[in-house]
Amino acid sequence: MSDPLTAIAGLPGVPEAVQEAREAVDRLYRHRVLRRRSPEVSAESALRGARASAAIEGVDVPLEPLRTGEVTDPVVQGALRASAELGRLAPTWRSAPRQVLARLHALAAAGLTADPGRPRTEPTTADPLGLGPAPGPEETAARMSALAGLVANSTAPALVLAAIVHAELAVLRPFGVADGLVARAAERLTLVDLGLDPKSLAAVEVGHADLGDAYAEGLRAYLTGTGEGVGTWVRHCASAVVYGVRETTAICEAMSR
Repeated sequence: MSDPLTAIAGLPGVPEAVQEAREAVDRLYRHRVLRRRSPEVSAESALRGARASAAIEGVDVPLEPLRTGEVTDPVVQGALRASAELGRLAPTWRSAPRQVLARLHALAAAGLTADPGRPRTEPTTADPLGLGPAPGPEETAARMSALAGLVANSTAPALVLAAIVHAELAVLRPFGVADGLVARAAERLTLVDLGLDPKSLAAVEVGHADLGDAYAEGLRAYLTGTGEGVGTWVRHCASAVVYGVRETTAICEAMSR
């Protein structure tokens, strides 16, 4: 069976963007601080990533109260729980993607819905990014099945697969609540599991947030289904990784001082 992501990986500008992101991650991994303090850097990156993911959902909180445990907002707490679980979920992501997504949603949506972790069976009105109506449950289920197949079998570069995972979850909204949190966590999980960022250092969610309106615009471009639109989204995700590396490099520099 041919890999449908092969064509996406070859879209104009995508190979160059993927290479730029990989080179940025490789430079980060050579930072001297990581020789002794890699777990600390990863934990700080996860914290900042969760904060940024919640901010994209509309709940923007300062970093210091988040660090000291003062923030009780359920969206923020859901982002933190999902982020904290990625290391444990990575070994089973490609072999059991449906179960992993259900677990991520159970973590992200606790306190936001009475039935976290279960796919929606009705239409959803959730549209935090203004993307328009989500597909109905039947189309969503079919596309989620196809996505699970891609996660399990695709040989595309990690960044390309991560971008498609993110986009499909964001536009399908398969759970009906907290889908954005799950989408961004699943993107980072894919980058970890496929080896682009095995220590989960790059704060890619911060990259998406820092790119501002380009995040939603990239998803709208993806929704067109054209090569140009999909390529725009994948290149956006590559830029988010580069920006996320900058954030983590700043963390390393602060620790070195």
